[in-house]
Parts: sequence; C-alpha cells; structure tokens
Amino acid sequence: MNTKPIKIGIFGGAGYTAGELLRLLIHHPLVQIEWIHSNSHAGQAVSTVHRDLYDNIQLHFSTAITPQVNLVFLCAGHGRSKMLISEYKLDQYPIKIIDLSADFRMASAQHSFIYGLPALNKNQIKKADYIANPGCFATAIQLALLPLAKAQLLSKKEVHIQAITGSTGAGQEPKPTTHFSWRQNNVSVYKPFVHQHLAEIKQSLQQEAKESDLTINFIPIRGAFSRGIFASIYLDSKLTEAEAQQLFESYYATAPFVYLTTQNPDLKQVVNTNKCLIYLQKHQDKLFIISAIDNLLKGASGQAVQNMNLLFDFPETMGLQLKATAF
Repeated sequence: MNTKPIKIGIFGGAGYTAGELLRLLIHHPLVQIEWIHSNSHAGQAVSTVHRDLYDNIQLHFSTAITPQVNLVFLCAGHGRSKMLISEYKLDQYPIKIIDLSADFRMASAQHSFIYGLPALNKNQIKKADYIANPGCFATAIQLALLPLAKAQLLSKKEVHIQAITGSTGAGQEPKPTTHFSWRQNNVSVYKPFVHQHLAEIKQSLQQEAKESDLTINFIPIRGAFSRGIFASIYLDSKLTEAEAQQLFESYYATAPFVYLTTQNPDLKQVVNTNKCLIYLQKHQDKLFIISAIDNLLKGASGQAVQNMNLLFDFPETMGLQLKATAF
C-alpha cells in the first residue's frame, strides 16, 4: 500500500462533477490539490462557485496550470477532453489522467485509455496511465448485467430497461429540460432506444460474454429530483432467485461499493454515496433487477476517486466512506 501523497490538478473545475470531486478530495488524506482550471471563473474563489465548500477550500480558479502534478482530472465535458490533452500537451508529461467525459470510453478512441469500471477492469486500472471514467447510466446498468454476461447467460436475450435520472445528470449549464419550472412535478422520456451510453454498455458486456447477440431496449426517463439513478431491468432467465443471488454475490465478492440487498431498495439509500445497490427478484420466467446509484458519485466523481485510489495503490475505499442522505 502506498502512503505517499500525490499532487493533482482539475480541468473544468466549475461544474457539478468537479464540485463533487473537490468535496471528496479535500478530505482524502493522501491528496494535495495544486490547481483548479476554469476559463469562465478565472480569479474567483472556488467557494464562491461551489458554495457548499464555504470555508473548506481556499484555492482560486485559474487558467494557469503546472505539469508538475501526478494526476489530472478532466471534468470539462464531452468533446473537451481531447482538446485539453492536445492544447496542454498532457500526454507528453509523466501525468496520469482520469477523464470524466465520454471522449475515450470506447476502445477505438485515441490514446491508451482503460475503461474505469473497477468491478470489471480492476487489474487493468491498477497498471494504467489513462482512465476513461464510465457514464452514469452505463455504470448502473452494467453492474446489473455483468454477472449474467460473465456466466454466458445473455446470449440471444432481450433485456428491457427503464431508468430514471436526476437533473444533475444533464450538467450544470442550464437547459430547457433542467429548468426547475419545467422539471418539477414532471416526468419525460428522452432518447428511447438510442441513448449514447448504450455503446459502452454493450462494449463491457461483450468483453465479459465474448458475444454480441444481445438486444437492449433502454428507456431513459428524466426525473423531478436532483440526483440519483434508479434502473428497473427484466429479462427471460432460467435461473432461480437463489441461483441468481449466488451468481451476483460471487461476481461482486471483491468489489467494494456493490451490494446485493434482499429488501426492495429506494433511491435515498445511495444518494451521497459511492454505493450501487442491486436487488434481484424472480417473477415466473422473468428475472427482475433493480440497480440504484448516485449519478454524481458512483456514476461520476466517486468512481473517479475510486479509480485514483487503484492507480496509486491507495486503499480502494479511501475517502469514500460516505453516509446516504436518508431524509
């Protein structure tokens, strides 16, 4: 186990994922934050933007960076990470990178990025220089299906998924569908069957199953709440409920933060944590699966810190022992 502190920098420091990342890192015992980059807020105190960090952090946003850091988090949004690596020549320095955008999640992307889902790629993550942090919907859905893929039980299957997400999943920049007046007391479907996270979900399932003849019917839903993802999934299965429980428990035996629960879960059990709760139930010939995560933590910044811990040989759970916000 490594006990030497590391120095980090953050790009895109004003957004939701960066704010949650800072909330975790200021309490991490082996991290020193060197700089937080933001073009739009340069010169401002970080706590004037991330107001939940009042009196917790004294740094100011900057447009200047130094490459003398051990790790850089890229939190600037989809499409920006490739530009930042090129603009600041990050790949020319001995710097590890964790990218929270979608730029490098697919295996065909440039550079040697490892897909950062610890339950799937823990050994590869430990040896990597560059990590592509998974998407939030992708994390919840993959964790619900990977044990079945590993057991070769998804071949020629049709999986039905309905998953609802909080408004923070759309990012901090205001949009018509994140405006309080529209979102409050409202529910809507978006991108049915064609959501962008489907590609990385299928990529990971194929990695485990070595097969590609799976149909995923995914209906994403916008919820009238701030954070969290609650995915309801079902498929035909010959497994008994006890067999399914044993299969999932075995697969996640060495995966901290992934928990099998025998009680029907609710979203508040995972909000403000890096946990994924999975619930299994058999209904005649259907296996019903619930997967619940916090989209900003297990679906973004918490998983990024988990990946950082693996990269630098810290205890995997360090800085992530968080209590759910139950009420």
